[in-house]
Amino acid sequence: MPTASLLERFLDALSPLRPRALWAHGSLAGGDYREGRSDLDLIAVLPQPVGPRTVRQVVRLHRRLRAEPLAAKLHCSYLAPAVLGDPDRSHLTWAHGRVTRRPVTPVTRRELHDFGRVLHGEPPGGLLPPVADEQLHAFVVRDQRDYWRPAVDRARLWQQDVWVDLGLLTFARATVTLRDGRLVSKREALAELSSLGAPAEVLADIGRRRYDTDPDTDPDTGTDSGRAPATGHWLARRADLTRGFLGPAIDALVTTYG
Repeated sequence: MPTASLLERFLDALSPLRPRALWAHGSLAGGDYREGRSDLDLIAVLPQPVGPRTVRQVVRLHRRLRAEPLAAKLHCSYLAPAVLGDPDRSHLTWAHGRVTRRPVTPVTRRELHDFGRVLHGEPPGGLLPPVADEQLHAFVVRDQRDYWRPAVDRARLWQQDVWVDLGLLTFARATVTLRDGRLVSKREALAELSSLGAPAEVLADIGRRRYDTDPDTDPDTGTDSGRAPATGHWLARRADLTRGFLGPAIDALVTTYG
């Protein structure tokens, strides 16, 4: 499988950095991975602080993998043991074909503890401090209030698939975490959205794009579905429906749990 081949090559390329651990979180760890559609979300724990030399090594490593199928979907953050305990600290990250810096959030940390997949080395429980429920809940509320709620008002964003999908799925996952104290997959979040009152047309669109075996093929017959490409009218309607639901829904969630 292309995913297994990429992970094997990545781990081999990572070996000169002597990683203490390589972990998967997100879809690959949570059982919701869709090859060719899902991202490969990884955390590498290195034995030394991540300085300029390490940055150069990471860039070369990822650039050498560019010809590998699915390499564009491989995202990895690089941490040293001394800074594993700070959820607000940003870490060297390769994502979307470039170097950036990102924190390893309380949600990601809880995922790693609950169902993280060990690809190499030590398990998360031996290196990563646990995440208290209060810390997790505070982050989820803050993320909905300070990131997603202002984004709802930026209308142009919501004609893009990624904003519709992540905006709705992240809201549903936040709801379940705050209400039930557990993490759920994106597939489970999609099912939850129906009971939360999200627009059925938009949920059908997300389900088709994310989970149909072939978005242009009828999943029951295997023949061409006859679906036309998304039109400007549909994208605009989908954006309005999504924003009309998410704005009040986030406000209610923050009022209840904030």
